[in-house]
Parts: sequence; structure tokens; C-alpha cells
Amino acid sequence: MLGSIIWLGLGLALLYFIWKIGLGMLRSMTSSLPPPPPSGEMRRINVRYRCSSCGTELRMTMAPDQNPPPPKHCLEEMDLIAPID
Repeated sequence: MLGSIIWLGLGLALLYFIWKIGLGMLRSMTSSLPPPPPSGEMRRINVRYRCSSCGTELRMTMAPDQNPPPPKHCLEEMDLIAPID
């Protein structure tokens, strides 16, 4: 008898937990998107970088400032190839 009550309590707790997670997921799908960032926060740029170790190339199109620091790849800073105009 006591074992049945424990199993019933665990089942109800699991049901409540699954119900709350399901409702939270449905609410997150129906909420509106956050507003876009203020203008001027990200700037459009066109620069290309190359990793001197492995040769991987990267094209950066947006950054918070006009001359961003080079990204790191293979634990070293990438080399600026040329700004694209």
C-alpha cells in the first residue's frame, strides 16, 4: 500500500514537471522576437583574414568598430589579406 502511494506521488510529480516544461516551450514559441539592436551598433565592413598556420581564410562583414582586431585561429592571430572595397 505504501509503495503504491510513493509510485503515485512520483508519477504525479513527473506529470507536473513534464506539463510545466511543455507549457514553457509553447510560450517561448509564441513570444515575439526581441527588438533589433540600435542603429550604429554594428558596422558593415569587408575584410579578409588568413591563418598563417593552416591557410584557413575568413571574410568578416560586420563588426562593432571599423577596424576590428584580427580573430584567432590555431591559437594565433590571423593575418589581414586585404580590405575588400
